[in-house]
Amino acid sequence: MTLRVVVVNGSPNEPSKTMGLVDVVLATLDGMMPIEVARIDVYRLGPGFTGAAERDDVTPEVESKLRLAEEADLLVAAAPVYRGSYPGMFKHFFDLVEQYALAGKPVLLAATGGGEHHALMLEHALRPLFGFFQALTVPVAIFASAGDFDGTLLLNPRVHGRVELALADVADLLRARATSPAPS
Repeated sequence: MTLRVVVVNGSPNEPSKTMGLVDVVLATLDGMMPIEVARIDVYRLGPGFTGAAERDDVTPEVESKLRLAEEADLLVAAAPVYRGSYPGMFKHFFDLVEQYALAGKPVLLAATGGGEHHALMLEHALRPLFGFFQALTVPVAIFASAGDFDGTLLLNPRVHGRVELALADVADLLRARATSPAPS
């Protein structure tokens, strides 16, 4: 069976360091087990997303993206740090997710920022957000600073090691999710 991985990308840039970090996560995970990846770029969801005050207001295209995130075996929540937190569009996406849809779902937290001090965003902003949803956040979160990259290519071996540590920590759980029958 294949692990259904959904990346919610909170970066407005294309390409981005955030997705450069996520690419390392996905390549590492792909080396551990078969995966199927879908990506949701919140900054490209359009007016059917940005104009929605609640779930009933979204377009069918946005509804399908919300369901995709809700039905993932593993959610990768990745965002750059803006003013000490995640971007508003990233948060707006999760404002529209059903309150209990992520309960018990493994969520890997990843962030990029200008310097190491931005790493606190993972614990002080992202982890509490997914705590509200009762999600099962992976204990090891992953952060990379601007100096860890050449453009969008992640070069720092310490960050690569942290990715491996984060995934090894939950590999058995993810394998179990991948071999479980899909919910009906």
